[in-house]
Amino acid sequence: MEKYVLVTGGDRGIGRAIVLKFAEEGYTIAFTYLRKEDKAKETAERASSLGAEVFYLQMDVSNEKSVVRGYNIVSKLFPKLDVLVNNAGIILFKAFEEISAEEWRKVMDVNVFGPFIVTKTFLPLLKKAGKATIINVASIAGETGNVVASVAYSASKSAVIGLTKRLAVELAPNIRVNAVSPSFVDTEMVHSFIDTPEKRERIKSLHPLNDIATPEDVANAVFFLASEKARYITGHVLRINGGRLT
Repeated sequence: MEKYVLVTGGDRGIGRAIVLKFAEEGYTIAFTYLRKEDKAKETAERASSLGAEVFYLQMDVSNEKSVVRGYNIVSKLFPKLDVLVNNAGIILFKAFEEISAEEWRKVMDVNVFGPFIVTKTFLPLLKKAGKATIINVASIAGETGNVVASVAYSASKSAVIGLTKRLAVELAPNIRVNAVSPSFVDTEMVHSFIDTPEKRERIKSLHPLNDIATPEDVANAVFFLASEKARYITGHVLRINGGRLT
């Protein structure tokens, strides 16, 4: 039976790895991007080379009208939605006293309002699947304050965890809702912070496994939670942090 997945922010980084993982597993895929259409096209070409049918569309998860437009497009392409991955997000490296109110709102709009409004808007397609799953991408920063990130980012990812836990209750038994919580992941977003070999070694040393996660590490965890192997798991936050937080 054909299965369908939507990944927000699927054009690069963790999102791209998630798209490619579902492509390998034979899903029909839609993914969103915000600005970098060239990256989205590259991701789509790589997914297609794996034999997947893939569509990509521009969508701003912080804008309700944009999300509704996205739903109208996807609902014409897909008869149902088996998996929704709320991956789109932004990070901010700033001390509390340096963050402006505008920056705070932007982080919350993308990282918290985004998963809320995307899930709410696409819920009818998820219900059509009969049994469906939602995976939200949280962060170790949402579980502990002892990481390098802004208070806005930490607060937003804590909210994603809370959203996950409550939705798991409200949408049961037909829709499972889980989250993944990575530590540092080797992506362009993190490279802006880990910009020297010395910093990279220092970050690695913070983790008992003495390494930094790859996007594929996160993608594998996301796919596990979406699969039937996780059929009795809901409301769970799966940590991908190399032992940094246990």
